[in-house]
Amino acid sequence: MNGNEKYIAIYSRKSKFTGKGESIGNQIELCKEYIQTHYTEIPQDHILVYEDEGFSGGNLNRPDFKKMMEAARQRKFKAIIVYRLDRISRNISDFSSLIEELSRLDIAFISIREQFDTGTPMGRAMMYIASVFSQLERETIAERIRDNMHELAKTGRWLGGTTPTGYASESVQKVTIDGKAKKACKLKLIPEESEIVRLIYSLYIEHDSLTSVEAELIKRGLKTKNNKLFTRFSIKSILQNPVYMIADVNAYNFFVKENADLNSAKDEFDSVHGMMVYNRTKQEKGKAVTYLPPDEWIVAVGLHQGIVPGKVWISVQESLDRNKSKAYRKPRNNEALLTGLLYCTCGSRMYPKISKRKTADGKPIYTYVCKLKERSKRSMCNSKNANGNTLDLAVIEQIKLLEDDKGFFIDQLEQSRKFYTGNRAAYEDQLASIRHEKEELEKKIEGLVDSLADLGDSTVRNQVARRIEQLNQKCEETDTRIHELEALTSQHTFSDIEFDVMRQLLSVFKTSIDEMTVEQKRAAIRTLVRKVVWDGVNAHIILFGVQDDEIEYPPLSYQANEADSTEDDLEELERFSDVDYEDEIADGSKTHWGEDSKRNPDAFARTEKDVKRDFFI
Repeated sequence: MNGNEKYIAIYSRKSKFTGKGESIGNQIELCKEYIQTHYTEIPQDHILVYEDEGFSGGNLNRPDFKKMMEAARQRKFKAIIVYRLDRISRNISDFSSLIEELSRLDIAFISIREQFDTGTPMGRAMMYIASVFSQLERETIAERIRDNMHELAKTGRWLGGTTPTGYASESVQKVTIDGKAKKACKLKLIPEESEIVRLIYSLYIEHDSLTSVEAELIKRGLKTKNNKLFTRFSIKSILQNPVYMIADVNAYNFFVKENADLNSAKDEFDSVHGMMVYNRTKQEKGKAVTYLPPDEWIVAVGLHQGIVPGKVWISVQESLDRNKSKAYRKPRNNEALLTGLLYCTCGSRMYPKISKRKTADGKPIYTYVCKLKERSKRSMCNSKNANGNTLDLAVIEQIKLLEDDKGFFIDQLEQSRKFYTGNRAAYEDQLASIRHEKEELEKKIEGLVDSLADLGDSTVRNQVARRIEQLNQKCEETDTRIHELEALTSQHTFSDIEFDVMRQLLSVFKTSIDEMTVEQKRAAIRTLVRKVVWDGVNAHIILFGVQDDEIEYPPLSYQANEADSTEDDLEELERFSDVDYEDEIADGSKTHWGEDSKRNPDAFARTEKDVKRDFFI
């Protein structure tokens, strides 16, 4: 585009999944006709077309729209023309911001169908009014869709989503009152999984503890639908889900008492079928899920077979409510330095537990415990606990010794930087690809959501709703993979700045570490140490260094603390790391630190044979 000439931009947008008129081609032709009539001085080659197909009008995150606005900010356009107002945006805030920006750029905005032209004061005023009604229409459509989903929920059918443990989703024919056969979905009992659900309820009634149920399930080798070990959180989710409750008289009385929106008569509670409960949670964009009280639930007897008697389910809810006060408490003091860095040789993370007793200088005594050992009640790991106070000090002392040999360490860091850079590029390529895949999924979802407003046939609407649910599931799976790759990319980042920070920290570590606060010590250790592995007797410090997995030190050994504190004396410390690390430790990938070296720094004197022994990933 010539910088001295003005152009006219045509913008068109359409959700690709709608089958009605107003195609992108039609929109563009109508806009060109308008230009020929009202902008006769503009030649054909000065008309630029920007089109986005398959994108929602709910936001401005569209590729061609962004390109158009980049050109607009360079003042390339005399006017931007759309066929209809909502082709630009259905969001009042976005629309208002756009019009204000175009006004500052002295670019007219014209909507053909509504006959608005921001070149006139009346045109600007009418356009704002129209945008308000456009958003009102959109919100009304969304509310109507929600109402339709609520009406469907009252029928007791399965409306999609993550299928609960114990069931699978299957299509069935259901005849409506007007005699028309329509497809619906119901939950089909999976006998093997349903036995696990019964066992979970039985164990909780017996032990009154999520942790005890978790340990027993791990001990028996039972796993979730996704072939993972049960956690307290997955167990609690099963215990709280009304889908398992048998529709009996106790269930009926419970929902009546809780003033739920009950859509089944008392005689439908046949002590065979299960319950379908919707509207249990509320999800707002950018906010955490909110759990709604029973008086906001939509309840109906389902088409599926129940698993747990109403009396048992209600009893479990009462127990869970009572046990809320037993939630993990955050201690006032925490001296543990290796949280998030310390692993058991079984591959599980170790976390600190604090005793009520104190050291001679008044600090709390704490012990590092294997997470899998705790969860499985020693059935899957029985490694000895580590004395936290002693281990933290020992790790600090060994890092101090690095200053005497930092030349070799810096050389290894330089090798690592080259190694990391190569691997990181591969992860970044994968990350870019999967992010693009997620964007495509989101476009499809937005297009389908837009299309719901234009679909009259209820059967087609239901099919589209199910497709949206499937795509949402794929989106969640893609998100998980993105987080995994982001973590790997982060781990393989080793910039010049980080290299300098590690070198500078190493030069002052010995003289300054003892004066640091607990948080500062923790940060300093994390800068130099990638992980520490505890085998029940020895600690193996794994530094940020080279990729040679044959370099070793003798192990750092000291007396383990298996039974210095009784279980009743201990309470879980705050878990600092956001990620629950469960890496497997590769064979041989350990750096060993020796007891002799702790007492005698000369034990680290280097010989030719010592070259293959130091720091590795």
